[in-house]
Amino acid sequence: MISKFTDIGVPEAVAKAMDDMGWEEPTPIQVNSVPLGLQKRDMFGQAQTGTGKTGAYGSIILGTIDAGNKVPRAIVLAPTRELATQVSEEMNKLSKYSGHVAVPIYGGASIEGQIKKLQEGCDIIAGTPGRVRDMITRGALNLSEITTVVLDEADRMLDMGFIEDIEFILKAMPAERHTMLFSATMQENVKQLAFDYMRNPKEVSVSQDEVVLDLTKQYYISVGRRNKSWALCRILDIDEPKAIIFCQTKKMVEILEERLKELKYKVEAIHGDMPQVKREKVIRDFKEDRVDILIATDVAARGLDIDDISYVINYDMPDDIDTYIHRIGRTGRAGKEGTAVSFVTSAEEYLVREFQMRTGMDIEKREVPDAEPGTKDTIRRVVDYDQICDVYGMCRFEINLGKKDGIKKVSLADLIIKNARVRDVSIGKIEIGDESSIVEVHKDFGNRMTMDLTKARYNGKRIQVRVIQERPPI
Repeated sequence: MISKFTDIGVPEAVAKAMDDMGWEEPTPIQVNSVPLGLQKRDMFGQAQTGTGKTGAYGSIILGTIDAGNKVPRAIVLAPTRELATQVSEEMNKLSKYSGHVAVPIYGGASIEGQIKKLQEGCDIIAGTPGRVRDMITRGALNLSEITTVVLDEADRMLDMGFIEDIEFILKAMPAERHTMLFSATMQENVKQLAFDYMRNPKEVSVSQDEVVLDLTKQYYISVGRRNKSWALCRILDIDEPKAIIFCQTKKMVEILEERLKELKYKVEAIHGDMPQVKREKVIRDFKEDRVDILIATDVAARGLDIDDISYVINYDMPDDIDTYIHRIGRTGRAGKEGTAVSFVTSAEEYLVREFQMRTGMDIEKREVPDAEPGTKDTIRRVVDYDQICDVYGMCRFEINLGKKDGIKKVSLADLIIKNARVRDVSIGKIEIGDESSIVEVHKDFGNRMTMDLTKARYNGKRIQVRVIQERPPI
């Protein structure tokens, strides 16, 4: 195993640590970047989370700086506290036989404790831009000996408004240095940052089809907002996965966490406003299997590196491809198969087509798994009129009155208006059959059709109403 890494120039001590960590062979980003980096070539690499970036620049750093320094020789800037912590942990694992020491620096934790660790001496810093800048301003962090700097997830750092902090930090270290930038996307502002602060950088790109998603089965389930919890509980009950569930907003994370805890699932949540100590405990509990399900926002989960996640569930569908790939990259890691399931409303199905077209990946439609015979659903399925209506908001109902009952279109419409309290403008097309009729009614009156109309009678006959769940063809 070691030889596969030493063949691309990884130092033997680092390759031995990789072997202990269970790494089997270099990933494409490692194959393409490590030889260049060991030559101290500036580079910007385009690679998604989960492609082995940390192992790539970690190998380069450990292969180009000595161990046992009093002040750091290398620094990695990362967008979030979680990623800075994980980079530090990974670097220390890779340093098992080389003796290098990495220290994390981030906000939301004791600055005195971090200053003490710096005073004890270290070789590598992994930090967030805001806290690193604060440390420099206080005179607690000396960057005068820095020879290597890495900007990890540069696109996310720029999106989060860290550009001024990044530029301040880069100007606080020697101009003669080795600079590497890694980003999931190559937006113009990322390219500009690369060319402003790097010397003739070499571009290293891992194409979308090389992203480490080969072991991840991708599905989507067509389900409306009102039935997402029902579909989610079916999956949790039947497949019993270790899962990360992604929501778009902090509010939705909190609502879903409360709902699942009431149903006795082993679940915790992380979001950006949570105290750092609490966030770290939640992630630790998830890693150590005291928690089965982690609910998160994108920012809070950025850079999470946990190898045994079997499911990623997009409770809320992301609206851009980069976020989608980042999310599903949390599973199917370290040689293990994973599953990514997205809950997609009828209004969002165009996103599935767009993501498939842009990546060439297959996202297969899947039905909600069937419950075991004789078992009850944890959450009951309800009629979601938003999901079954047409583009004009009209839903179809079958009523057990037809030509044999002597009913006609006008009299059926009058019956609905009077007994279900539906406005006449909210009734659409009516088709009278022999024994039953199909009526279009606006979704806002769906419950009145099934609850109020069924209390009425026509010529002594009890009225029955069935919601037609299938959406009409466009």
